[in-house]
Amino acid sequence: MPEHTATFRSGEQTLAGTLTVPEGAGPFPAVLLLPGSGPLDRNSDHKRMPLGITGQLAAALDTAGLATFRYDKRGVGESTGRWHTAGFYDNRDDARAALELLAARPDVDPARIVVLGHSEGALHAADLAANGAPTVGLVLLSCPATPGEALLRWQSAQIAPTLPRAIRALLRLMRTDLEARTAKTHTKIRATTTDEARIEGAKINARWHREFMAHDPRTDLALIHVPVLAVTGGKDLQVPASDLATIGELVPAPVETHEMPDLSHILRAQPGPASLSGYKREMRLPVDAELVRLVVAWVRAHVGGNR
Repeated sequence: MPEHTATFRSGEQTLAGTLTVPEGAGPFPAVLLLPGSGPLDRNSDHKRMPLGITGQLAAALDTAGLATFRYDKRGVGESTGRWHTAGFYDNRDDARAALELLAARPDVDPARIVVLGHSEGALHAADLAANGAPTVGLVLLSCPATPGEALLRWQSAQIAPTLPRAIRALLRLMRTDLEARTAKTHTKIRATTTDEARIEGAKINARWHREFMAHDPRTDLALIHVPVLAVTGGKDLQVPASDLATIGELVPAPVETHEMPDLSHILRAQPGPASLSGYKREMRLPVDAELVRLVVAWVRAHVGGNR
């Protein structure tokens, strides 16, 4: 399927991405793909963690006869700006601008666009639908339904027992409670007023953290009036699989939820106990084939394929 580089403006920034459109007469149904948190490019790759999530899903959707668009986040790849100064709501505005670009194309049917988001991207997908953006359905992968600050505390509680034994022993020796330390860090972040800040010796995207911690996704979920496919892994240490029930309860439109037992947050099957240490091995593998089939089938059922 032909690929094209497409750019769009969002605020003062110009973001770049990859647009694929089937050959033949359109307009075609389309999918906008939104990546997770961090300085990720259009394929969901980071220089130290090439996840390939949006790139691989786009390839599968392309094969199914759908147009797709995915883009580099601010300050990444061919997009302008600085990732360290971009806020959570800047990323939301970028997603909206990308959707507007896709809907305005003559070879795309604006009445048949699905928005697919992973992790943070799923939160922005929910926001778009809740506020009337042109989409006929959402695919929410590893989507939190827990307020941001509470989610970060939950993550600390899940990750602590999975740390290597030597690190856990050192933490006990130092009488360090990771959950309590996380809470203190959050207090320091809330006290910041700049886009960037140095917290405990590390430079962080402070505005993003302040906005994310204050964000309650339940507000958006309750305002979604298009069909939703929500999938979270049973071994996800960054989003509780139990949030799927909350999504099903809050969204007033038809919702299909799937907890995939062995799936981790990076959408690969993880053998053994859930652990972040498995990511290094897992990211060398493709995104879980069962998940890809589920997503493609659901999208095709809701928008059709190539006319």
